[in-house]
Amino acid sequence: MPDEKKYRILIIDDDVGFRDLLRLHLKAAGYEVQVAEDGVTGGRALLEQTPDLVVSDLNMPYLDGFELLRLLHSDAETASIPVILLSGRSDSDTMAKAVELGASDYLSKPVTRDQLLESIEACLRRSKGRTQSPDYGSTPAV
Repeated sequence: MPDEKKYRILIIDDDVGFRDLLRLHLKAAGYEVQVAEDGVTGGRALLEQTPDLVVSDLNMPYLDGFELLRLLHSDAETASIPVILLSGRSDSDTMAKAVELGASDYLSKPVTRDQLLESIEACLRRSKGRTQSPDYGSTPAV
């Protein structure tokens, strides 16, 4: 992967064990990974170093995934960052709200490594298609 752009992913989840597991899987897949324990800390991390994609839990203290989506999409600097929401909730109302607020994908926990990587790669391809020329690099191989 020496010639490929190394995509930066921000994981925001208040469950330290789950967050660390995601971090390990994504690092092993070749991504740069940054972690935050809640939406407020994640928001600060976004401002310090803009990620290529955000993977966020829906239910967190201080600022939940829906509020985070609203904030990201209200700012021109962060509006184009793809966000994948993760949640134990799989009801249609929650999923519809995620789509309405602009989530790039919604995955129900428990999520497998393969589901997560497929979602990330698809979101990065779509994002790259909107913001980069067609001959620009490729997503990391897993």
